[in-house]
Amino acid sequence: MKLSLRKTIATVVLGGFASLCGTAMAADAAAGKAVYAKCKTCHGANGEGNPAMAKVFKTEIKPLSDPEVQGMSDADLKKIVSDGKGKMKPVAVSGADLDNVVAYVKTLKK
Repeated sequence: MKLSLRKTIATVVLGGFASLCGTAMAADAAAGKAVYAKCKTCHGANGEGNPAMAKVFKTEIKPLSDPEVQGMSDADLKKIVSDGKGKMKPVAVSGADLDNVVAYVKTLKK
């Protein structure tokens, strides 16, 4: 009986600790909005894309709300930000800022 109670208590304590750690490490979309300031020139204030920049670079800048963009995994979005893609150059963002900007981009889903 004592062993079963100890297992139950250990499970509750460890589960609670893991939950707290996950919450503490979760990306912060509000902080990501501030990081997104680096992206506004090309992607627009609300992620709709800047037509003038698209014209300059002779490319399409998809709205970040587009299902194709929103369907990407966080890892894929982080890779694009970090490494660039097509005519998009890499952006100097890493660590929590990278997690946060990806979380912000995910809030742009329609």
